[in-house]
This record gives sequence, structure tokens and C-alpha cells, in this order.
Amino acid sequence: MPSMSIHTRELTPELWPALEHLFGKNGACQGCWCMFWRLEKGEHFSDVKGAPARERLKSLVERGEARGVLAFAGEVPVGWVTLGARRDFPRLDRAPSLRCDDADSVSSVPCFFVHKDWRGQGVATLLLRAAENVLRREGARILEAYPVKPPAQGRASSSSVYTGTLPLFLRQGYTLVAEKPVGKQRVRKRLKATARPARKKSGGD
Repeated sequence: MPSMSIHTRELTPELWPALEHLFGKNGACQGCWCMFWRLEKGEHFSDVKGAPARERLKSLVERGEARGVLAFAGEVPVGWVTLGARRDFPRLDRAPSLRCDDADSVSSVPCFFVHKDWRGQGVATLLLRAAENVLRREGARILEAYPVKPPAQGRASSSSVYTGTLPLFLRQGYTLVAEKPVGKQRVRKRLKATARPARKKSGGD
């Protein structure tokens, strides 16, 4: 890790400027603005990317319907992960290899973005752990992700690993539930409930 410590903060409407700064004028990956998995049936990414996707995401953030965690180095945003109920990302169910029978009981972390100057320094791991903590506190029990299996030779392009990489999730205790030779895999982890502090006894007990 770099000498500057990294901390994470759950997204709020007040943090929209930080998210916008991190994504830049082009919207993270090819004008996506973290909208790809949110597209409804019949919509095409090419019709939404860019400014329309930015306005959609901003509106969702303002209404509390687009959720996630930002990573900061000091006051500078350096990374992002989105999270939520799997049903918040309807395109997942339209991807044949990513479908499941219990989607109503599943939470998902389908997208990551780390600034190019901070990649390979553990930011994605910190974001994943922070997302798990948020969902665990809310009672989520099954967390799912869709990482890319690295190629046998060479490295995957940065634009293709926006869902994370398989080794990242395996190191954090996730299990493959739908393996493919290449491309996006489906992995899961069962989240343990957050332990509640013991209730203090009153002096008369």
C-alpha cells in the first residue's frame, strides 16, 4: 500500500461531487457511469452512455437508490464499488450465465472502479470489505459478485475487469457457483451477522 492511508465512506448525495470527480468527464469506463447493470429490458448501452447515464446515476444517488462505497486517499477519491439488492441490477437476470433461482435473497457488488494511479495497491480489497460490512449491518446474508477470470497468459485489460477479478474474491472467501472457461464468473459468500454488544446488567440485577 502507498504511504498515504486510504479510508472508505458510504455514498451519500453529499458525496456526489467526489464520485463525479473520480469518474471524470468520460464516466469511468467508456461513459458507463455505473449504469450498465441497471439498464431495463429493451434499453441499449449505446443509447444511454455518456451524459444521459450521468444524469440517471445522479438522480438515483439523490433518491438513495444507487448505493456504494467510495475510497479516499486523504480527501481525494480513488475508488468506488456499487452495492445493493441483486434486483437493483436487472440486467444480471438477462445474462444467461449469471441467472440464479434465489435472486430475491441475494445482494450484489457488480461494479468496481479504481483510479489508474491507484490500481494494484489493494484499493479494491478495501472497497469489497467495506461493502460487505455495509450489507452485513443491514442483514444481508448472501453476497454475490461477477468477477473476470484472468487469461492464462498476459493480463486482462482494465476496461474488462470492472466487475473485479476472480483472485480478489477467492482471497476474501468467496466460492465459485457458476464457473466458465473464460469471462465473468459467478461467486458467492455467506455473510455472518454482526455480533451485537452484550446488554449491560443494571445494578439491581
